[in-house]
Amino acid sequence: MPARSLLLCLLPLLPCSAQPPRAPDLAAQRTAMQKLSFLAGSWTGEAHIYRNPGEPVVLTQTEDAQFKLNGLLLEIEGVGRAQGDGPPALQALGIISYDDQTSAYHMRAFNDGRYLETEVKLLDTGKGITWGFTLGTIQIHAVLRISAAGDWTEMHEITIGAQPARKYMEVRVSPRK
Repeated sequence: MPARSLLLCLLPLLPCSAQPPRAPDLAAQRTAMQKLSFLAGSWTGEAHIYRNPGEPVVLTQTEDAQFKLNGLLLEIEGVGRAQGDGPPALQALGIISYDDQTSAYHMRAFNDGRYLETEVKLLDTGKGITWGFTLGTIQIHAVLRISAAGDWTEMHEITIGAQPARKYMEVRVSPRK
């Protein structure tokens, strides 16, 4: 097919592809993100990691959650240190945003030189979120809630292959005073 014939065939497609992208609804995004305001602040307490049968690894845990970009993002940094003030044994950074077109929250989380992207769902209570991800045959499911006492509680379950789900990590932190 000569180049001129190919060009004539493609011309009708140009108006469709030349449409400007949809402008995001920033007000809707900020309104949705404010539903996560229960997480904002500085928190401290403990994390328990259940890697092997027996006693868990106990860490002193901090969580710092701040809104960024005028309320469009929520940045959460969690750091767990061995009892005392040693170097971080667990360190993660999550950035949550809201897509007004799909009406969904998304999180990109970073840990140990890796990252993942996952959908975040607001719990019906309005004071919690849930998320999960799959890496090969490993599945992680997490639920974060603010308890009646005002504590941030987080439970992670792990499923490996066909094994039953088991507790992987538990976090309980309170607002820093």
